[in-house]
Amino acid sequence: MNQDNRRYRKQELFNGLGQAGQARLRQAGVLVAGCGALGGTIASLLVRAGIGRLRVVDRDFLELSNLGRQLLYTEADLKTGLPKAVLAERRLREMNSEVEVEGVVADLNPDNVIELMSGVDLVLDGLDNQETRYLINDAAVSLGLPWIYIGVIGSSGNVMTIIPGETNCLRCLFPEPAPPGVLPTCDTTGIIGPTPNVAASIGVSEAMKILSGAQERLNPGLFTFELWDNSYQAIPLESGPREDCPCCQEKRFEFLEGRDRSTTEIMCGIDAVQVNPPKEFRLDLNQLIQRLDQDSIMSSNDYLVRFEAEDFQFSVFPDGRVIIHGTADPGQARALYDRYVGF
Repeated sequence: MNQDNRRYRKQELFNGLGQAGQARLRQAGVLVAGCGALGGTIASLLVRAGIGRLRVVDRDFLELSNLGRQLLYTEADLKTGLPKAVLAERRLREMNSEVEVEGVVADLNPDNVIELMSGVDLVLDGLDNQETRYLINDAAVSLGLPWIYIGVIGSSGNVMTIIPGETNCLRCLFPEPAPPGVLPTCDTTGIIGPTPNVAASIGVSEAMKILSGAQERLNPGLFTFELWDNSYQAIPLESGPREDCPCCQEKRFEFLEGRDRSTTEIMCGIDAVQVNPPKEFRLDLNQLIQRLDQDSIMSSNDYLVRFEAEDFQFSVFPDGRVIIHGTADPGQARALYDRYVGF
């Protein structure tokens, strides 16, 4: 590795880091889950900070609607038709040739999450869905691996640093994920570009504290912000895992075992995929209708809601099933399900 310190001189002048802290960053490996608006900014900041090894994992392709907030990509990238992880690896290598960057085109799932999280010192959340976050939480606790939860929507965001065995984990705070259709998503509520950038900056600063040996400087709770209303709050949490946490204390890794994973079925002959929810529940169709763009709704009744988005047609049923017309790709269907129904 090029030992010319001029690249990192300003960071090394910062008392909180110094040359020793910078040297630790060079030896560290990080996994960034997702490389869209949030994950792409996280990855960029880490690479420019001089992290040693970076693995970015993403299942999606670049779309025109991404360019308004995803700073890692350009219009030229859009024309390639390449997956985000491939484009991200190229761009990140251009930013800093000293960093070992690996882009992985994959859907994080119970079959691959342990392998993808192996060999790194920290995981950062650049995701847009609950299901994979709970999976990462299970895997991180089982491996004893620190990870940083980051969530954004609209003009608000949340950041929480999780050190297994020392802090609350995600399930200490939120024991069960909200059912599909309840929480807003960026594709139903919207988001402004500054939101993921603020959240990413906070998350990466927490990462740098861990990786440089300044763990005592970590925020000991949940940091929340609302940019449009100008509110910022650090919410203290109980020290250590919650005594009745199903993950930390009872070691029930239900998401890692795949029991709460949504499934897909290709619909024969109609160019559609059915996405099934991870468990039985009743979806409030009226609540879903209120979150959707009203111009996108094709029809609705007590039995289903049909709407259009991104040239796809969605048929949503009260039992949580969604049939997505216009694709035969299960991975794409799961991504669309996460965007518009939200799990």
